Amino acid sequence: MTAPANAAPGRAEQSLRQTLLSPGYRRLLLLCVLLGVPIALACFFFVGLQHELQHWVWTSLPEAVGYHTPPWWWPLPALLLAGLILAPIVTRLPGGGGHLPVNGLGGAPVGPRALPGAVLAALATLPLGVVLGPEAPLMAVGSGLALLAVRRAGAGGDQRASAILATAGSTAAISTILGGPVAAAVLLIEGAGLAGTRLVALLLPCLLASATGALVFTGFGQWTGLEIGALALPDLPPQAGPDAGDFLWGLPTAALIAVLVTVARALGRRTVTWTRDRTAARTVVCATAVGVCVAAYALITGRSPAEAALSGQATLAQLAAHPHAWSVGALVALVVCKGLAWGIALGALRGGPIFPSVLLGAATALACSGLPGFGATPALALGIAAAAAAVTGLPLASSVLAVLLMGRDAHDQTPLIVMASVVAFIVAQLVRRTEPEAGQAPATGAAR
Repeated sequence: MTAPANAAPGRAEQSLRQTLLSPGYRRLLLLCVLLGVPIALACFFFVGLQHELQHWVWTSLPEAVGYHTPPWWWPLPALLLAGLILAPIVTRLPGGGGHLPVNGLGGAPVGPRALPGAVLAALATLPLGVVLGPEAPLMAVGSGLALLAVRRAGAGGDQRASAILATAGSTAAISTILGGPVAAAVLLIEGAGLAGTRLVALLLPCLLASATGALVFTGFGQWTGLEIGALALPDLPPQAGPDAGDFLWGLPTAALIAVLVTVARALGRRTVTWTRDRTAARTVVCATAVGVCVAAYALITGRSPAEAALSGQATLAQLAAHPHAWSVGALVALVVCKGLAWGIALGALRGGPIFPSVLLGAATALACSGLPGFGATPALALGIAAAAAAVTGLPLASSVLAVLLMGRDAHDQTPLIVMASVVAFIVAQLVRRTEPEAGQAPATGAAR
């Protein structure tokens, strides 16, 4: 006799109910809430210290030696120093300073033993302008602290609970810099590749930890007045719904962004191969090459090298607030010089790949926004979505991130954002060649 059609869903629902009501799972949820607080505090002070160091390197120190803005040559000694600091971390400390950014976010969780190297690499080199973001080091902080708590509690033998807590810790950490738990949760849903009860059982702890972490992180930012560096666009030009011209020019622009991002990632993979031999010396060479690219941008445009050197959230905010302050030539120079620097950094340095790619996508789209019928605001929206989809391989999460960044009127831009994400994802998959991972486990969804 054939089983009823709803038998399997009924069994799945019963299994989910049993999982959610089990004492062990409830304890796991409580632990995730409790973990969200120290992880958020650690992330807050990590990002706060990074921004203080960044401000000192690129604002206070140039002013102290008589420059209103950093001169064009400023990135050369800064990036050389970054390479000299990073070389022994990569070659001698456990974990090699964290994941290779060319492999995207994620991979195997960073454990307590490898966490000091990842934190040291980020704090010592990101403020010097290595053209990478803080998202991967923050995820390392989250997973490392979560696994440390599990081991201290004597629960390290439960591999499934350890994996869930490590994922929850990473999600809590990344939610702080993405402005809340929604984008982090969608990134988890899309990247995990799970379904049914397994997804729900994993998602709930991550939501609780990330919501708690985001609340604490935001609260401390308001109470202390320190800059926390979240990816946000506080000022946007007047928004209007996209018209036919925005779609006509926007979708080819999304495809162009995907090609540029994929080519830069291919450069990163070649850099990984090149640095496998004589790693320390070649890490210094790569960091210096990044400095040359950033200095070239400042020399060509006469603008501050900090626009190309740092992770990109500050420059992205400036672009959003004043999209016409950059000439097309300056935007093209930013895309070329920062794109080259980012590609090199992906394979040799340490940090996150998303923030710089978002800036590159926005700059490319705004450079194209002078075309007839192509508005600056739709260009900014699709540029963010397309770049994020191309670098992460997660079009849904990229769409959500772009919608959240565009603010309360983003619903007008949502159709264009979603279509740009899908176009960029497909084009990136078509352009990307099948290559082995660059020495480390691939990130979820980022390098399939």
